[in-house]
Amino acid sequence: MKGLLLVAELTLREAVRRRLVITLLGLTLLFLGFYLYGVNLLERNLAERASELGFDRPLRSASFSYAATTLFGLYLVNFLGGLMAVLSSVGAVSGEVESGTIQSVAYKPVSRTQIVAGKWLGFAVINVLYVSLLSVGLIVGVRLLTGFMPPDPVPAVLLMNLTVLLLLTLTILGGTIFTTLANGIGVFLLYGVGFAGGILNSIGEFTDTPMLARLGTWSSYAMPADSLWKGASYYLQPSEYLNFQRYVRGGGNPFIGTEPPTTALLIWAGAYVLIALILALLLFRRRDL
Repeated sequence: MKGLLLVAELTLREAVRRRLVITLLGLTLLFLGFYLYGVNLLERNLAERASELGFDRPLRSASFSYAATTLFGLYLVNFLGGLMAVLSSVGAVSGEVESGTIQSVAYKPVSRTQIVAGKWLGFAVINVLYVSLLSVGLIVGVRLLTGFMPPDPVPAVLLMNLTVLLLLTLTILGGTIFTTLANGIGVFLLYGVGFAGGILNSIGEFTDTPMLARLGTWSSYAMPADSLWKGASYYLQPSEYLNFQRYVRGGGNPFIGTEPPTTALLIWAGAYVLIALILALLLFRRRDL
């Protein structure tokens, strides 16, 4: 246990030394400032239109614009979180093996299991904090500017963090098998398969094509990241917005969901993370350094 925490601490220190944490904070502030400035312009525009019509505040229909703006912002946060989870950890194991620096740790009283688990824990802390801070900053910013608050943001942010842990664990697993470049390409391709499957599923539901819907469902088992986001988006939409989406799209919107995540999806996503982490621990114990 001490070895695991030691490696996690070293991972965090290395992230600080390489200015990863400072870079994340800087990009977070830049993204929030840019996006919230756009939200502020939208709110001003809607207020001016309401004033022209003789109202002292934006019309109730403006809440649809605020809901869509918040959804799109958190969609970007979810994408950036997944991107950061892969890029920050893609060389955590394979990079040190290729450079030979892993040998300075692996032959000390720190087991290979503790090395992998400690690196996973360190990067998990960094990426979960990144997504949580970015999500909270965007939600609070939109609330202060427009008064809009998503109905249930807590489970949405938790599902987004589960997506981050899923991609992080898959990247750590790939690092115990492949080179850094092959690992990064492989994880991004798998991420793309899940996203493409989500689009196929939506098209299949919208056009009443069962085979396309089944293809989308099968791809979600290979990479449930897109399904987790659609489950998260359900908690971010007001009831009237959900009803509008169901009526217009028939539940076939390729970017947001109109139903909460199923218990089966949550169990599979949790098992996916656990299985990938266990495989990473076992495979690295047998890897030739």
